[in-house]
Amino acid sequence: MSVTAPAVTRSASGPSRSGSALRRIPPWLAVPAALGALVLVLPFVALLTRLDWAGVPAAITSPAAMQALTLSLSTASIATVICVILGVPLALVIARSPQWLAAILRTLTTLPLVLPPLVGGIALLSLLGRSGMFGGALAAAGLQIPFTTAAVVIAQVFVALPFLVISAEGALRTAGTGHELVAASLGADRFTVFRRVTLPLVAPGLVAGTVLCFARALGEFGATALFAGNAPGVTRTMPLAIYTAFNGAGVQEDTAIALSLLLIIVAVAVLLLMRGWRADAVR
Repeated sequence: MSVTAPAVTRSASGPSRSGSALRRIPPWLAVPAALGALVLVLPFVALLTRLDWAGVPAAITSPAAMQALTLSLSTASIATVICVILGVPLALVIARSPQWLAAILRTLTTLPLVLPPLVGGIALLSLLGRSGMFGGALAAAGLQIPFTTAAVVIAQVFVALPFLVISAEGALRTAGTGHELVAASLGADRFTVFRRVTLPLVAPGLVAGTVLCFARALGEFGATALFAGNAPGVTRTMPLAIYTAFNGAGVQEDTAIALSLLLIIVAVAVLLLMRGWRADAVR
C-alpha cells in the first residue's frame, strides 16, 4: 500500500496540472483577442458617450417610443411562438434525415442568415405582394398582408426561424436516438417518445434557440421595412423608429440614440435571462 499510494497521488495530480495548462491562452493570441473584444465593445461605448443623459428618460418614455417598443415585443413574441411550432419539427426532420437530405434542408434553412435582409423583404413581396405569387388569390379572398402588422410578424419569422432550427437540430444530434429507441422498445408511441423523451433531452438547446430567435425578431429591420413599411402604431417597430428618428422626420438624433439604448437594454435583459436559466438547468 505504501508503494502504490504515491503513484496514485501522482496520477491524480497529473491530469489537474495538464488541465490547468490547457486552459492557459498562448500570449500571441492575446493581441487579436483584445482587438476582437474592442471591435465588439467600442461601438457601444461610443454610443453611450454620445447620449444626452438628461433627455434619455423623456425620449424612451415618449408615446412614440412606447408604442414602437410595445409593437416590437408583441410581434416578436408571436413570431417566436410560430418559429417554435414550425422550427422544432423542421429541426427534428433535419436531424433524423439521411445525410444528403439533411444537407439540402440545412442549406435552405440557413439561407436567410446569409442573404441581405432587404433581399428577404423583396422575396416576401414577390410571394405575398399584390403582384406576387399568391397576391391574386389573397386579393380575391379580401386579404392584404403587405404593410400590415401581420407582415411584420411574417418578416420576423422569416429571418428568425433559422436561429431556432440550427440550435434545436444541434441539440437533437448531440442527444442521439438511444433514449428514444429504449422508450419505443418499452411500448411508448411516437408522440409520447417525442413529448416525454426527446423534448426534455433537448430543452437547454431549444430554450437557447428560442431566446436567440426572439432577440433576432426584436431587432429585425430590413425585411420589415420593405415588406411591412413604416406606419406608426401598425408596422413601426423599434428598429424602424430608430431609423426614422436618426434620419430626421422631425425628431432629433439624440432621440435615435436613446431609443437604441432602450433596445440594447431589452436585448441584454433577454440574453441574461437565458444565461440564468441555463445556469440553473446545469445546477
